[in-house]
Amino acid sequence: MIDTTFLSSKINRRDLCKVALGGTLSFMLPGFDLKAAQKRGPERKKSVIILWMGGGPSQLETWDPHPGTKIGGPGKAMKTALPGLQISDMYPLLAEQLESMSVIRSMVSKEGDHERGTKYFKTGYRPEPTTVYPALGAIITHQAPNSDLEIPQHISMGNTQQPARGGYLGGHLDAFRINDPGKNIGNMRASVKSPRQNRRLDNLSVVSQTFQKGRVNQAQKTLHQSTIDRALTMMSSEQLNALEIDKETESVRKAYGDSPFGRGCLVARRLVEQGVHSIEVNLNGWDSHTNNFNGHITQSKLLDPAFSSLLKDLKSRDLLDSTIVLCIGEFGRTPKINGLDGRDHWPSGFSCIVGGGGLKSNVIIGETDPTGKEKKPKEPVEIQDLYATILQKLNIDYTKELISPIGRPLKLSEGTPIQKLI
Repeated sequence: MIDTTFLSSKINRRDLCKVALGGTLSFMLPGFDLKAAQKRGPERKKSVIILWMGGGPSQLETWDPHPGTKIGGPGKAMKTALPGLQISDMYPLLAEQLESMSVIRSMVSKEGDHERGTKYFKTGYRPEPTTVYPALGAIITHQAPNSDLEIPQHISMGNTQQPARGGYLGGHLDAFRINDPGKNIGNMRASVKSPRQNRRLDNLSVVSQTFQKGRVNQAQKTLHQSTIDRALTMMSSEQLNALEIDKETESVRKAYGDSPFGRGCLVARRLVEQGVHSIEVNLNGWDSHTNNFNGHITQSKLLDPAFSSLLKDLKSRDLLDSTIVLCIGEFGRTPKINGLDGRDHWPSGFSCIVGGGGLKSNVIIGETDPTGKEKKPKEPVEIQDLYATILQKLNIDYTKELISPIGRPLKLSEGTPIQKLI
């Protein structure tokens, strides 16, 4: 989150550095007319909401249950509005909303470690020491920016150790971080009245101009003045209201759930309406090496109301045709139940839900072995193929090459679109 304390009671060098180096400057980019944000239906500029399940949810306790089998555990399955699809019975609200979505049950990864797996699945590239790859949201913001937005256009909500990053595209494309969404963001309103605020800004301007003397190029590289201008614009913008949910009815807030994730999903819908189209909402807590089944019950009480309400709202507001929603984590969980009543890391044959934004609905891709003996799923899907599919639906050339800071040509995605979803 941008720290704008330099605009309140204390102006110091550390505060300025927080703003300049905070990695939350994704709103400092060119783009399209905000009138487009008011449109509805498929002609609207498209957004992407990624519901990130940090820790790796079990496919067997979410979207690919095998009840009554040795690997199925105590969980049961239930029918959904998507013909032929059964999911865990822990998601009754979501089951009613899935007719507009698709499920991939055969995601595979080459990374079984949390940190490496997260980087791989957020970027579509395996991590390597010489290159930091941009997250999907950063790529979208870079290729299809919105200049008329006065608030950030790449946003990550919920506490996470690995938010979406700009990578080699630059720190200005890092996601704007909101740890506790739906609440008033600190330092976004001036703490003093206008006359005093203006005097402070005049004094700050003197300091800035003094620094710039003889250092024009250095001053421009710091993005100091640009950051201040943008922060001030954001602080006075009505668009900032999209980050707060007080004006939503109590019934709506209750439907999403009073949790950081629930509020984050509600804010995500409000941001889509405002024209933001790179949004990440994080839900940690899926690392279930022990007590897997009770852990997933706890998580489902957060995910089910929030995810289902988000889909329901997007449909009712005619926004789902222009909003791709993806629910995914870095890997799945082993078919084998360990001695601690848990499941371990499983980067082969796990599940995600994806849909909206013009993607085909009612599609079920892949199949896992109900006995757990066969490790490789049918119709395996890699993350780069899924991201190539999403980029194509956003009218972004996924084969486009960009040049990294060290002169290395890199494609936006090395994948191939999934034809069943196009």
